[in-house]
Amino acid sequence: MRVLALLVGAAALSGCQSLSGNSAQLRIIDASPDTGPVDAYQNNAGLAYNLGFGTATTYVAMQPGSYTLSAEKAGTRQVLVSGNVNLAPGKQYTEILGNVAAGLQQTILVDQSQPAPAGEIAIRLVQQAGRAGDVDVYLVPRGGRPVSPIAVNLGFNAVSQYIYVPAGTYAMDVVPTGTVLATNTTTLMSGAQVAYESGSVRTVVILDQETVGPQRGPATPGVQAIVETDVDAGSN
Repeated sequence: MRVLALLVGAAALSGCQSLSGNSAQLRIIDASPDTGPVDAYQNNAGLAYNLGFGTATTYVAMQPGSYTLSAEKAGTRQVLVSGNVNLAPGKQYTEILGNVAAGLQQTILVDQSQPAPAGEIAIRLVQQAGRAGDVDVYLVPRGGRPVSPIAVNLGFNAVSQYIYVPAGTYAMDVVPTGTVLATNTTTLMSGAQVAYESGSVRTVVILDQETVGPQRGPATPGVQAIVETDVDAGSN
């Protein structure tokens, strides 16, 4: 699911409709499992409304400069979290709203804006699954078996560097740290096969399952993941 950013406050964003080296870009990801829908603001201008768990805005072009970014309870002006950020020209940023409602956190990441080298893809992992503990992440090639995880010991709030692997079709499996992935392994998540084209750059956010009512889940909870496009294949 995706939520398109609403460009309210046109005066603040004027001149940013076409992307250029003079613009900054920002997207917002809601990774909090129990906060409920939020509205996102830059200063007093709305960026997105009714953003729900596991959803993200598209990139929004903005004038470079300093802003106060805040998340508010949807439909109200109750500020849940707020922070200052300086957006530089020609840069892409991701704002992640993470953790449970009682400890909602705001994390600003600088995204890769150039394609991966020819024949490769770049993947960055963001661990926002607070109930899962530390995890290892595997990319399982179609028709093959993983040799080793692409990232290990990812604790809550961990952000990997961009990891370069050959372009191809992979399934992503997530397991508790130290678990050897085999055909009979019980995983936290076993993803579908996804084709990644040469040059692609992706950010993968690992999430808890959504909190609904009293928690009566298994001792080792499952996770889910959303994959966001930083750079499409063939981009300049």
